[in-house]
Amino acid sequence: MVQVPARHIGSPAGPAKDGFGCSLKQLSVDQTLAGSDIAIFRKATSLIQLDQVTTSASDRGFVVGVSSVGGHRRRIFHHHHATTHDFAENTIYIRDLSEAYKADLNTPFDFLLFEISQTSLIRFADEAELTGVNTLSAETASKDIVLANLARALIPALERPEEANALFVDQMTTAIGTYLVQRYGGRPNAAPGRAGTLSRSHEDLAKSILLENLEGDISISEVAEACNLSRGYFIRAFRETTGMTPYQWLLSERINQARRLLRASNAPLAEVAIACGFADQSHFTRVFSTIVGATPGNWRRNS
Repeated sequence: MVQVPARHIGSPAGPAKDGFGCSLKQLSVDQTLAGSDIAIFRKATSLIQLDQVTTSASDRGFVVGVSSVGGHRRRIFHHHHATTHDFAENTIYIRDLSEAYKADLNTPFDFLLFEISQTSLIRFADEAELTGVNTLSAETASKDIVLANLARALIPALERPEEANALFVDQMTTAIGTYLVQRYGGRPNAAPGRAGTLSRSHEDLAKSILLENLEGDISISEVAEACNLSRGYFIRAFRETTGMTPYQWLLSERINQARRLLRASNAPLAEVAIACGFADQSHFTRVFSTIVGATPGNWRRNS
């Protein structure tokens, strides 16, 4: 998974800041990951006293923040007044980056951030059959458990980008983008129709493409386009057909292949890991143990 280059802003007169106006020297966590349509960040600090955050208006689109911990407070300055907001765990904010922003941050924070361009937002809306949605409603310190859970699933990929699975990241950002336009895109009661199942030919084609890219280094868009379907529809139809998302299905196939290799050969675990699309033996052992309930070595001895 290719990481997104960080946007750093700085001058001889002041400390370097990231693309959201935070002082880099004050961040204890500053992680970045690329999605096909959404850039993903994690920003955290344990400091109590923080520099003021300011950003100029830009055409970058929108940023959605999800608070992983409670206790953060910020004072946001508007044209003629200021408002103070307390962020509990699983609360969010949505900012339109075309508007200038200034806020005093108080107390530690840990945010997952999603930056999405207006072009990508419109694409998500079209795929969710919500044509006409081109903006997100502003939110500040609003509770959203669904979005918080989607965001939290991406933390391991941010922590270990060298192991980040492109298919999984693309699938998660598609789910997040679709959810955002459904919930905050101006039509809060709209929901996509229930997807049908894939045709047999589409199911076979999709599975064949996924198996040819066992390491998961392929996007949902590529598989969906091969089936002449939108990303959102493809994910829902694949799940209706197989009972699993594309990433879950591929991960299951990788584990099944690993079991076959472990049972039929004495190949070193590192070789099995690479043959089944894992980054290394450590990555393979973590995933295998989580799914199977035993380490690869123990499973091989007892199988």
